[in-house]
This record gives sequence, structure tokens and C-alpha cells, in this order.
Amino acid sequence: MKKEDKVKVIASISEIIKEYAHFYLVDVTAMDSAATNAMRAKCYKQEVKMLVVKNTLLKKALQASEVDFSQLDVCLKGTTALLLCNTANVPAKLIKDVAGKAEIPALKGAYAEES
Repeated sequence: MKKEDKVKVIASISEIIKEYAHFYLVDVTAMDSAATNAMRAKCYKQEVKMLVVKNTLLKKALQASEVDFSQLDVCLKGTTALLLCNTANVPAKLIKDVAGKAEIPALKGAYAEES
């Protein structure tokens, strides 16, 4: 990916993060495409935006933010999906519902209620 493209993606992710009050970082490594698509559909129904992002680009977008997200840096390993919403507990309930006993997807970290 060209540097200009990366800058655009980082800016786009930053803008999306600013639009939502809360977000969750979720590990979707073990999910196949059918499971991921099913999860996207559930997210859409519950007004949760789901983005699968590159960790380095997400880290740069978080660093460019006015809020200090440095504590989430340790969570940015493996395949990361970003679940964004304006109601703090909706993504947590969604993850619990989708994961069930398999615990996939797994919660990596979250930014909810300004912490």
C-alpha cells in the first residue's frame, strides 16, 4: 500500500472513531468468512459498526486522536476487528451472544465511557 493511501486510511479510521462514543477491539482470528459475515449482520441490526483493520494503521489512527489510547497498544496483535457504537454495552452483549461457549470472537480491549 502506498504511503498516500495509508494516510487516507488512517484519517478515515480517525474520523470514524470520533463519530462513536465507545469501541471494542475484538480478536476474530479463528472466524471464517461465513461467521464473520453473520457477525456483521448482527452488528448492523444492533447499530454497531464493524471494521476489520490492520493493527499498525489503527495504532496510528489512535495516536492521532486527541484522547490517550496508549493503553490499548498491547491489544493490537493478531487479527483485529473494531466494533463501534454509541451505547457502551451493546458490543459486549453481541460478542457474548456470538461467541457462546467457543469464546470466538474474543474481546481484546475496549474504550467505553471515556476510559
